[in-house]
Amino acid sequence: MDISFGDIFLIVGGLGLLLFGMKMMSTGLEVVAGDRLQTILKRATSNRFLAVFVGIIATICINSSTATTIITVGFVNSGLLNLTQAIGVIMGANVGTTFSAQLIAFKIDTVAPLFIFIGIVMYLFFKKRNIKNIGYVILGFGILFFSITVMGSPLKELSKQPAFNAMLTTFENPFLALLAGFAFTAIIQSSSATMGLLVTMHLSGIPIPFVTSAYIILGTNIGTSITTVIASIPANRDSKRAATFHIMYDIIGCAVFGTLIFFVPAILGWFETTWAEKARQVAMFHTLYNVAVLVLLLPFIKYIAKLMQKIVPVKQDEIDKLHGKKLMYLDADVTKMPAMAVVYAAHSEICRMGKIANESLNFSLEAFFEQNEDKVRKTFELEKTINFLNQQIAAKLVEVNNMRLSDSDAEKVGKMFKTLSDIERIGDHAENIAEYALLVKDRGLKFSDAAIEELKLLGNLTTEQILRTLNAYEQEDSSELKEIKYFEKEIDKFRWILSKTIFND
Repeated sequence: MDISFGDIFLIVGGLGLLLFGMKMMSTGLEVVAGDRLQTILKRATSNRFLAVFVGIIATICINSSTATTIITVGFVNSGLLNLTQAIGVIMGANVGTTFSAQLIAFKIDTVAPLFIFIGIVMYLFFKKRNIKNIGYVILGFGILFFSITVMGSPLKELSKQPAFNAMLTTFENPFLALLAGFAFTAIIQSSSATMGLLVTMHLSGIPIPFVTSAYIILGTNIGTSITTVIASIPANRDSKRAATFHIMYDIIGCAVFGTLIFFVPAILGWFETTWAEKARQVAMFHTLYNVAVLVLLLPFIKYIAKLMQKIVPVKQDEIDKLHGKKLMYLDADVTKMPAMAVVYAAHSEICRMGKIANESLNFSLEAFFEQNEDKVRKTFELEKTINFLNQQIAAKLVEVNNMRLSDSDAEKVGKMFKTLSDIERIGDHAENIAEYALLVKDRGLKFSDAAIEELKLLGNLTTEQILRTLNAYEQEDSSELKEIKYFEKEIDKFRWILSKTIFND
């Protein structure tokens, strides 16, 4: 019996459902995990074992090594993680991503419609955002497994076709199998989806030789790193190093173990004798291969980090970008990035704008007290950068606000608009002080030494307070709030006394 167009449409549609279900689960789990995932990633200290563990847990939580790696690159870009920590997280993510293939191999597709029904009910008929988000995850889970049911019957028919089986024999060439895994994963940007399809094909009885599946898996691991490389293009040098490590890590693992199973086929024979089901053999190879690569390279994390620093060295233009009229952390299509990574990128961009505003204020005060026109011009230049960043970040935040966000992230984004406005006002005040500096110089105005000292003291107190506040905002440290409020009252008192003295004089 020849396969019909209807069967082909079912396979293609089932693949679409598989990809959509994976995406829904990843997006939903990221939103549900939200703050917990942030806490987990923040604990990725310089202890390489803990960083690896964090990578595994984070990837299982959001069901996507690609999302974890992109988030990690975003955290490196924002300074939350250093390169050594990021390398450990990425290594762990490669192991964590094998969880989804193991799950699919359990063949629970018969209850998929129940998950779809429960998910739909929770998503459509409940008002609380948390319940709706959990419903979204369950719906994605159900769609993922329903795709296996949709593809099952037509894939079985496809496996009976001599022409299809003849095509499969071409992939017995290890290089072609590896290339197929790489290309498909690079295109759909999800190793979990590729593995899901591969396991589903085995569940449907398609006679793919186990050795072919093994090399497809090796190619899949390399393909998933392409997304990370793309995400790092607009990022800083450390982020590029993390992405470079990711692709080198997968290439080294592929080269070592691909060569090993080619010359020692008994390794694959052990999988075939240990697990009876083909789908479970594939899932276990995927897991144990990634664990083996992790064990092989884990002792060399610090040396790998140093190598990445030599491969991607620091450039002067990267340093100069700090004050440039260009977004550094949000210079990408935010809708294609994980929501949590985008929120952190926005946070980093606002912190950068705050530092520029503080520097502008310092320049303006120096310009006023020194009657320095060069520093006046520098203040005006920085004010243009601040205005540019204010407009660009605000536009990006509007896009972010339309994304699926956790309650915590939605609250953060709302507060970011207010923070942007406050920082922009610092730049405006700096510009006003610079204009006063020109006015004082042009008119030859003089101040008493006592007045100058008092104004300098007020300026120093203000800039110190701004720096203290920016540091607290950057570190998200609320413990500084009490001290900040105290100094704000003291500055207000001093300003009132100073203005009263000047007015009486």
